[in-house]
Amino acid sequence: MNYTFHKADSTDIPDIWVILENAILRRNNDGSNQWQDGYPNPEVVKKDIDNEYGYVLKEGKTIIGYCAIVINYEPEYEKIEGKWLTNSDFVVIHRIAIAENYLGQGLSKTIIEFVEDFAKTRNIYSIKVDTNHDNFAMLKIFEKTGFTFCGIVHFRGSPRRAYEKVLL
Repeated sequence: MNYTFHKADSTDIPDIWVILENAILRRNNDGSNQWQDGYPNPEVVKKDIDNEYGYVLKEGKTIIGYCAIVINYEPEYEKIEGKWLTNSDFVVIHRIAIAENYLGQGLSKTIIEFVEDFAKTRNIYSIKVDTNHDNFAMLKIFEKTGFTFCGIVHFRGSPRRAYEKVLL
């Protein structure tokens, strides 16, 4: 398939929000506590885009995936219960979500590959991520894409599994 990956803009918010709403429902249906506390929400997406963190995966003109990419900033990662693999520049991926009609096609992996390219073009060779202990789909994706478990971080009072991938 021919996918593109680029910064989201404010006109993308409605489509992004539909993707995230469905992901929130999926987490709930899977019995996960992740994203069941009013986060993320449309204001979070707007803030992502205003800060130029929001990115969309598209097939043609259709938005089929979303994530936020942040460089060198995640205060909670400084308090990891464990140890990161590196202490140099890093890219953080938050809020990976795929459109309902595109599930099961490996597109979370595609987003991660695009983020790897994003990092490398900026001479950054570390990607850090986290997810809930009961988000089994994302845990499996992190394992399949070469991330290493590094410890526990906390968001909104909840422990999360933190991973890093060193890019070569």
